[in-house]
Amino acid sequence: MSTKTVASPARKRQLGAERTTQPLPTVHERPSDSKIAWGRLAIIATVMSWLGYLIYTVMREFLNNGTESFRFTTEAISYLIVVTFLTFSALMYLVARQGALQRFRDHVRVPRAELDSHFARRHGPMTVLVPSYSEEPRVVRATLWSAALQEYPALRVVLLLDDPPYPTDPATAVRLAESRAIAQGIAEALAEPRARFNDEFPVRELELAENGAVSENAVRELADDYRWASAWLSRMADEEEVSDHVDTFFVGQVLGGLAGELAVTADALTAAADEHAAPIPQRMLELKRRLVWIFSAELDTFERKLYASLPHDANKAMNLNAYIGLMGGRFRREDGPDGAILRLVAATEDADVVVPDADYLLTLDADSLLLRDYCLRLVYFLEQPDNARVAVTQTPYSSFRGAPTRIERLAGATTDIQHILHQGMSYYGATFWVGANAVIRKLALEDIVEVETVGGFEVRRYVQDRTVIEDTESSIDLGTHGWTLMNYPERLSYSATPPDFGSLIVQRRRWANGGLLILPKLWRQLRERKRNGHPVSLMELFLRVNYMASITWASFGLVFLLVYPYDSRLLSPVVVLAALPYFLAMGSDLRYCGYRSSDIFRIYGFNLVLLPVNVAGVFKSLEQAVTGKKIPFARTPKVRNRTAAPLMFVVAPYLIVAFSALTLWRDVLAQNWGNAAFAAFNALLATTAILANIGIWSSIVDVWLGLTKWLYVERKQPRARSAPAVVQPVPVLDWRAVIYHGHASGDVPLRVPPSSVALVRPVGESALRTANGVVA
Repeated sequence: MSTKTVASPARKRQLGAERTTQPLPTVHERPSDSKIAWGRLAIIATVMSWLGYLIYTVMREFLNNGTESFRFTTEAISYLIVVTFLTFSALMYLVARQGALQRFRDHVRVPRAELDSHFARRHGPMTVLVPSYSEEPRVVRATLWSAALQEYPALRVVLLLDDPPYPTDPATAVRLAESRAIAQGIAEALAEPRARFNDEFPVRELELAENGAVSENAVRELADDYRWASAWLSRMADEEEVSDHVDTFFVGQVLGGLAGELAVTADALTAAADEHAAPIPQRMLELKRRLVWIFSAELDTFERKLYASLPHDANKAMNLNAYIGLMGGRFRREDGPDGAILRLVAATEDADVVVPDADYLLTLDADSLLLRDYCLRLVYFLEQPDNARVAVTQTPYSSFRGAPTRIERLAGATTDIQHILHQGMSYYGATFWVGANAVIRKLALEDIVEVETVGGFEVRRYVQDRTVIEDTESSIDLGTHGWTLMNYPERLSYSATPPDFGSLIVQRRRWANGGLLILPKLWRQLRERKRNGHPVSLMELFLRVNYMASITWASFGLVFLLVYPYDSRLLSPVVVLAALPYFLAMGSDLRYCGYRSSDIFRIYGFNLVLLPVNVAGVFKSLEQAVTGKKIPFARTPKVRNRTAAPLMFVVAPYLIVAFSALTLWRDVLAQNWGNAAFAAFNALLATTAILANIGIWSSIVDVWLGLTKWLYVERKQPRARSAPAVVQPVPVLDWRAVIYHGHASGDVPLRVPPSSVALVRPVGESALRTANGVVA
């Protein structure tokens, strides 16, 4: 059995945080006809209100031709542009939401027996790739367990560790050692149930073939097997340390959910035996095979930074690309001065590293958890004849309930809203790959791969790393090659949301960076699809453009409204009517997801304090467009203690409050009541958001750290004293570097670097064994 994990101290629960830890139902509640009808009316009301304001503004200029000042005319035009872009984003929200409602209404869940029957006849192997960088071992462990317990026939789970392989910090070295041991620990824990059910299955299959019928005793034995498997999982759940809401989900839904489902099946089999009845022989084999599938996953760990022949670019995309590029190959390991080198060898030659190929890939973030039948249902969907050109399918992740902090609760609310919108985008064929989890047809990746040679080694890019939103760019690449993407309309995956303002900044700044850079690729896709006779619909185009560029125009539009003192005559009630359906619909969606309608005001304030973060992300995109230099990939910190926020992003929300208060005072004096009300609204909600989500004391600490950071420098390792000249040793020639690089002297260090020494092994010693999932 697995060992009990040692958890870090739980984060202190804040007043106003979420109490319930019960997740939303897996299958979406079927919306009523009236809800769908109100959704259509909301779309119509938004369009009509915008048209009304457009006509009103144009007519004002026409009727008052020559009497209005040039400044007022310019303000009216700019205000109309801002209102148009913001209304367009609100309209796209309503359209995507409407598509989701219709998908939820029409979705019919595939029965379990149909899934088992399908995969008993055919199944392609799947490899689960879990990229990880400096994650807590306990977080990674839960993710790997949720992947390993997937009920899929041929499953391989690989942890792609991207940490520096030779850390000097003792704490970092300990954490890396724990992470390296996770896969082997899970494999050892699964050995007992795997042996039990793998050994029994051929016997049961032979018995059914010989008898041609199912005996009552066979049904009871199968029930006992299910009861044993349920008890095994329950014991594991009892041994787990539960310290936060994510642990609660892992124990209750991943382990406990599977254990409960197996127990119910055991009870059903027992009830059948009590009635002297039995499932048909084929179904008995399928039920027995299910137990084999649950506990038969292979696990492995791979570290690309151990190899000089693989790309070391610091981003998740290249971590994935490095491994995918090796799949289906056999390699000999050679030690070089810069690290090990993998050489491709023929099938008849001995290999140190063997990387099995797969028909399907599942990419899974190291802080995400899957429910038990994620793989079965999504691959079943891909293998339907109508879906032969679907490259990626996923369930946009939901948030873990029971968040201990207010900011994590609000971030979770926006995540659950986005889940609905992504489902709706599939209705119009406008799906984007969301990188936290996805099942990918490997054949589709081979269509979009870009191959180049860097430093004499082949680098294969399946997932583009030109921007930090690699999944979005890859979605466009797949569409250009005639592939489609689809969101599966159930809640089967969950992922962590940032628990504090500092980690949230890292995430949201990354999300805001890259959309503008990808837009030119969308135009190329439009031309390519039109040329191939599959033109992009207008609604798909609108949704895709909004997804990639709305952060830009919404951020700058809100900045204009906050900063510029527009004439109060421009603020018409019609503008409010255009925005009202959006806010009412969001309030309804929040209630649907288990939150409160009043959270729309908290989310508005939440977005106000994040406004500088979004603007900074947009400017980073523009910087990359001008310089051509890739922006470094910033991973979202997933740590127990609070992440400090950068000085600028701590001070900026206070400046928004101060400027809104100044605008309020100025507009009251000028009797500009419309703008005064807007300024008061912003000042109030931004202040509330600061107090609730950032905190005064945390702000003071982060400002102090930002102001004093320049005073501190990294402690350098002390240099060893030079020995007297008369006894100074002759430099050791690094013969490996000379033989490999071809440098005689001067161009490379003459002393063997520590990393090279660590990689040197005696001739004939096996460097790596992966055939049985063991890293040596």
